Amino acid sequence: MRYGGGRRRRMLLQPFLVLCATVTGVGLLMLALRPLDPQISVKYARDYDFIDSNTSAFDVGWAVEEKPPPTAKPCATVEEMGKDFESGFVVKETLRVRSIIEKHFVLNGASRVRDLPPDEFCNHGFVLGKTAEAGFGNEMYKILSAAALSIMLNRSLIIGQTRSKYPFEEYISYPNFTFTMKEIKHLWRQNGCESKYGRRLVMRTDDFEKPSHTNVLCSNWKEWEQPIIWFQGTNDAVASQFFLKNVHSQMRIAAFDLFGDPQVLGSQPNVFGELMRVLISPSPDVEAAVNWVIDGKENPDISLHMRMQINRPVRAVQAALHCLRKAVESRHLMSRPKVVVVSDTPSLIKSIVPNISEFAEVLHFDYEKYKGKMFDGLPKSDFREKDWGPAPRWVAFVDFFLASRARHGVVSVAHRRVGTTYAQLIAALAAAHNLADNNNNNNNTTSGSSFSFFSSFQSNLLTDGLKNQVGWGHVWNRYAGPLSCSNQSNQCAFTPLLPPAWWDGLWQSPIPRDTKRLAFYGVQLSGFGNVDTYSLQNYCNSRKTIVKTLTFNL
Repeated sequence: MRYGGGRRRRMLLQPFLVLCATVTGVGLLMLALRPLDPQISVKYARDYDFIDSNTSAFDVGWAVEEKPPPTAKPCATVEEMGKDFESGFVVKETLRVRSIIEKHFVLNGASRVRDLPPDEFCNHGFVLGKTAEAGFGNEMYKILSAAALSIMLNRSLIIGQTRSKYPFEEYISYPNFTFTMKEIKHLWRQNGCESKYGRRLVMRTDDFEKPSHTNVLCSNWKEWEQPIIWFQGTNDAVASQFFLKNVHSQMRIAAFDLFGDPQVLGSQPNVFGELMRVLISPSPDVEAAVNWVIDGKENPDISLHMRMQINRPVRAVQAALHCLRKAVESRHLMSRPKVVVVSDTPSLIKSIVPNISEFAEVLHFDYEKYKGKMFDGLPKSDFREKDWGPAPRWVAFVDFFLASRARHGVVSVAHRRVGTTYAQLIAALAAAHNLADNNNNNNNTTSGSSFSFFSSFQSNLLTDGLKNQVGWGHVWNRYAGPLSCSNQSNQCAFTPLLPPAWWDGLWQSPIPRDTKRLAFYGVQLSGFGNVDTYSLQNYCNSRKTIVKTLTFNL
């Protein structure tokens, strides 16, 4: 009885087991025949071509891409990082930007704009470049950033209050194609902009140093209707390049047209050098002091800028001498090249001259021996002496224009942070002069291999790699993250003429301090410095647009 019942149960289970086996087999067969998911492709900004920046299909850098693995090495030395810039600046790209700058100031220059019909003039736009006459490098970048913005927005440039009140007017001469605020107010009244056309003279301000308020990433500045725009806090090369990541394609296109592709290091134009070439020149008295040093002979081959802050570290001097020799050898300079030495610590110049004299002729501006009419009896100022040095303030302007006469290269040395804004601008202007002097060979496709910018690092500055190169005004800040090797020996590295504002290069990576700072701008950075553009877009969509204006009563 029990045997028979067990047999009937087994007979009832057999169809169920067959059904389970069939279903399982069909499921496995379907899984095996299922096609693989298509590979997700990422469009990189380096595919960008400068042939036609007006095409509607043009778009750049608008995807989250992970940086490719940096080979088997976990980090790089400064010299390895600088190999991207070994060939010098790109002549073709720099000449393209030179043409953009020259055409812009012809079209938007004061001589043409002031003669526009009243209705056209009253609808014309302007950008204000305003300084406080503090440190020369930071203040000059404010003017240059305003000039760059005027190009991106197709507006005219305003510098200074009146023709007799320009920034650093005792030392710098400016061109007549820029406006002053006094002239704009006069022309606004003369053309009846307010009385006839109802257009008040309003200035919209935006402060880059206030991340939660600035519209640098989230607004389309081309649509701003205010007659004047003042972009404040642009103390270095970074602020104007932030538009490269603006969420509006119009602004990104304008920024790429001017600054090039930040992902293709070594191919970017010498933007700020080309702007200085047309915007500033030494005043007659400063030029007289420069010519006093040159003494009617050829311009120097190499400039050595030593930012020592009243220190005289032996290791820094030794590294500088090594880097100077490398600069001379890399430029294939024969015989005894001319080297001009400028420093905020005059006593250091006297001590280093004998060492340099072993292989080069040394020039420097000894202000105590100079008897130019402008500086007779000028009192010495001890304002910020530790930062700017013990020499009178005007000496820095003579040194700047003297050092920018270099024909083949500039070497930057420092007690703490290498490649300051002052050194950057010396190198940029010198490179622009060099391109002007060598632009007759019709070779517009090669690099500017006859000129290079070098950074000299003593080993104690690199104990933690470039970690201590903090501050956005320093040229190596964007390389200061974890991809910078610790405990490096002395380094003499080729250096970009256009300091990077982002971390798009292979060896660029942010320090935690900058990652936190970018977060206040709505930018989420990966460990390698990649920008989460979708997060930025969401941030911009959710934030309230802040509009700050100032109305002038005429």
